[in-house]
Amino acid sequence: MSDIPTITLNDGKTIPQLGFGVFQIEPADTAEAVGVALDVGYRHIDTAQMYQNEKEVGEGIRASGVDRREVFVTSKLNNGFHRPEEARKAFAGTLAALEMDYVDLFLIHWPLPTLYGGDFVSTWKVLEEFRSDGRARSIGVSNFQTAHLQRLAAESDTIPAVNQIEAHPYFTNDEVRDHGRSQGIVTEAWSPIAQGGVLGDPVIGKVAESLGKTPAQVVLRWHIERGDVVFPKSTTPSRIRENFQLFDFGLDSADVEVITALNKGEEGRTGPNPDAFDYLPD
Repeated sequence: MSDIPTITLNDGKTIPQLGFGVFQIEPADTAEAVGVALDVGYRHIDTAQMYQNEKEVGEGIRASGVDRREVFVTSKLNNGFHRPEEARKAFAGTLAALEMDYVDLFLIHWPLPTLYGGDFVSTWKVLEEFRSDGRARSIGVSNFQTAHLQRLAAESDTIPAVNQIEAHPYFTNDEVRDHGRSQGIVTEAWSPIAQGGVLGDPVIGKVAESLGKTPAQVVLRWHIERGDVVFPKSTTPSRIRENFQLFDFGLDSADVEVITALNKGEEGRTGPNPDAFDYLPD
């Protein structure tokens, strides 16, 4: 079993640098996929209220036989529950669904600056409550732009431990990453292979061929080399294992640079722009 590196957060807690994501995994398939991931060696599971599979994540962890204390569990606040009292109820619902007394990390999923009067600060202060009472060991944000992070710093007492953002070779998102680094905020990369869009790139293919690795392994290793947390997702056991095999090789600086140079800026973004995203679940 490969040893997964950990990163120390700005609150002193540690987070495994490689995790298993369950975005877009159907609830009926989630417990089994989590079980496979834990059997392979993953010890970091990333879910969210809006994924609608928190319950099955908890079931998969319990069925695995792995001690809960050995698994780093993240969830995120539903966009529909940003008002403080609704956020409190939603978080209690997360713990109930997971059947856990705490999560290791809880995030505001999206800033939603065009909704709720643009007030994500009051939502953040509720997350501070969860950290204070121990039900969330660490708290952070997801999809926050630099201006959003600056506002939190100015209007609250806690710097987020992490910011989970879209990042991959076609959209390196370095402005947000660099600002986060300056504040001690760890970047977590979602859509790490651009939903498969980067895997056919000839530059990545050439690096993969030279190392005897797959393009997906090379891109995931690129994220590791950059110091970010990454959590690929799959329901295919062989792919879950393949994505875990990132620590028996490395990329040299030239490889990292040539992959980073594939950045297309905003044109490379595959998901919504956080400044305008206003989705509320039905």
